[in-house]
Amino acid sequence: MSLFLPIRIHPEGWRFIGIFGALTFALFFVAQPLGFLGMALTAWCAYFFRNPKRITPKKEGLMVSPADGIVCAIKTMAPPPEFEMGTAPRLRISIFLNVFDVHVNRMPIGGKIIKSIYHPGKFLNAALDEASDHNERQSLIIELKNHTKVAVVQIAGLIARRILCDAKEGDTVVTGAVFGLIRFGSRTDIYLPEGAHPLIIEGQRMIGGETVIADLATKETSKKTLREGICH
Repeated sequence: MSLFLPIRIHPEGWRFIGIFGALTFALFFVAQPLGFLGMALTAWCAYFFRNPKRITPKKEGLMVSPADGIVCAIKTMAPPPEFEMGTAPRLRISIFLNVFDVHVNRMPIGGKIIKSIYHPGKFLNAALDEASDHNERQSLIIELKNHTKVAVVQIAGLIARRILCDAKEGDTVVTGAVFGLIRFGSRTDIYLPEGAHPLIIEGQRMIGGETVIADLATKETSKKTLREGICH
């Protein structure tokens, strides 16, 4: 909890809040209306970098959403070759984050990070499907206790210009733990293990670290996708 703000702030945000605050102070000397505009922008900056506490379900085998936002696509496809996860098709869930969503990323499931891959690229609108293949991105491959693998991918968007990832190869991670942040509007993809079924639908709003997206310990069938192509 911040000493000055009623919300928790990700450490990456403080220097930006400081910059916005300093500019606001200067703007008040130029014109009072500009100063008030600066105050509004500083408040938005603090809001963007918020890092709210989340209550993560602890049942073995549950996968949770790695990000806040809207599920904009659920597709079956082979993972990229650099993941070294084989060529068999598996589900990819894509979550679109707008500039008002929490941009802190959380681990979808516990395990060991066996591969970390940074891929430079473009800054297309993260709502577009091709953003998964062409945009700048950071991928983590997580090996579970049963040796199956999942992947979580941080993808930069049209406005986002930097991906922050604190997780490293060899790290042991727990479900719901914060591992990174994307500035300032982005997308997060997650590749489920082969045969896993989603418990969410396209268009559903996700709460990072809380919303259950799959239960790997059961054979529950997936929810029917009711809406398609809803990234905005």
